[in-house]
Amino acid sequence: MLPCPQEIRTERLILRRWREEDWPLYARLNADEHVMRFFFKMRSREESDQEARWLDERFDLDGFGPWAVEAPGVAPFIGFVGCWRTVRELPFTPAVEIGWRLDAPYWGKGYAGEAAMASLRDVFNRTDLSEIVAYTASQNEPSRRVMEKLGMTHDAMGDFDHPAIPEGHPLRRSALYRITRQVFLASDPA
Repeated sequence: MLPCPQEIRTERLILRRWREEDWPLYARLNADEHVMRFFFKMRSREESDQEARWLDERFDLDGFGPWAVEAPGVAPFIGFVGCWRTVRELPFTPAVEIGWRLDAPYWGKGYAGEAAMASLRDVFNRTDLSEIVAYTASQNEPSRRVMEKLGMTHDAMGDFDHPAIPEGHPLRRSALYRITRQVFLASDPA
């Protein structure tokens, strides 16, 4: 594996390591009902800070992780996008997943896709990983569209009931998406 860069720049964004000043902004988006509508629960400030620390530690443990995303001239922190090793035991694990969570004012601008594309490019170019997965609540159409724009394929046979969400809860069913290194590198415009 090649060394992890300190940041990645795209046309409009900077993907960088987390800073402590990101934590209050991250806590605010984690406490927003609209942002968290496809999650089982919102996060308290303490839970959010703990999650931010955990997300940043992925870089040191795995050599890649979920980047804090900055939109220069717009906002110093708009959320996170990146890859990490799935730690929960799920039907498709072990795996490396890609995920994102952006604050609502930055939705609909293509930021999630732009940052996710850069993150996939980085991971596939620096590691020998053969596949990245993504999953979300089945009804989360915005995230599913981002997955499809990235070239990920819905693995309907891999859809699963999330074990951390109680039976009968409407968000329990998760849709699973996949993309292989070969498919990504063949279609990457960069």
